[in-house]
Amino acid sequence: MIVFLNGQFVPEARAVVSVFDRGFLYGDGLFEAVRICQGKPFRWAQHMERFLHGTRYLKIRPPFSPEQIQEFAAQLIRKNKMPEALLRLALSRGVGERGYSPKGADSPSFVMSLHPVPQINLDRPPLWKLVTAGRRLPANEPLAQFKNANKLPQILARAEADAAGADEALLLNTRGRAVEGTTSNLFWVKGGRVCTPPLAAGILPGVTRLAVLEICRKLNLPAKEMSPRPKELLSAQGVFLAMSSWGIVEAVALDGWKLRRAACVKKIQGAYENLLRAETA
Repeated sequence: MIVFLNGQFVPEARAVVSVFDRGFLYGDGLFEAVRICQGKPFRWAQHMERFLHGTRYLKIRPPFSPEQIQEFAAQLIRKNKMPEALLRLALSRGVGERGYSPKGADSPSFVMSLHPVPQINLDRPPLWKLVTAGRRLPANEPLAQFKNANKLPQILARAEADAAGADEALLLNTRGRAVEGTTSNLFWVKGGRVCTPPLAAGILPGVTRLAVLEICRKLNLPAKEMSPRPKELLSAQGVFLAMSSWGIVEAVALDGWKLRRAACVKKIQGAYENLLRAETA
């Protein structure tokens, strides 16, 4: 595997950063994950907009322009011969003085790597079991607006899911509302409407989440933003998740309780796969 590291393409064994890098020491950085389909990134502009928003918020200046990053990404895809993949971009503040102060950290580390994506058969799509995590996410959290490198709540929540034999953890916010999965945006069907939590609930503005809302409009499926309590999902007509890696995944159980399945989920899955292929053709 070839990795892009600070302007060079190197074998993954040589893709290393300093032990004094602030990304390693403090999680002082951010990342982005982009679906690569047919050799092209899906909705690159939206991913880059979110990524750059994060760099501005953290005040980390990327060492390359968006145009350069896109060209390097295209070269990385060709070098690895991976037309179907997940592209991960990671940016840290780099090496600086000891301590929390970012003073002196003026040489950011930038890495891009490719990873396999799940092969999904829409005739036999994945069906996930969810478990409600004990960890809470703060509502109205500005850091949730991009993929910051501080993901301990998600890591601990996913550990809970692993221990329970579940496929994903459902996270609540500090107001007790269900907001998202560890790596996914939450959707459910209620009264014929496709619902999802609002950004103010403390969720990531997912690129796939936005694509689902666009699909709902095209399919004439009413959509609404609202914040549910976990027990409300048990009476929903259907529950599903959206993410760059897996796309649209239906949930069939929550905390051991069986969830109902909505026919519209399969339509949304098919429409998303069509959109993914059409925009990267």
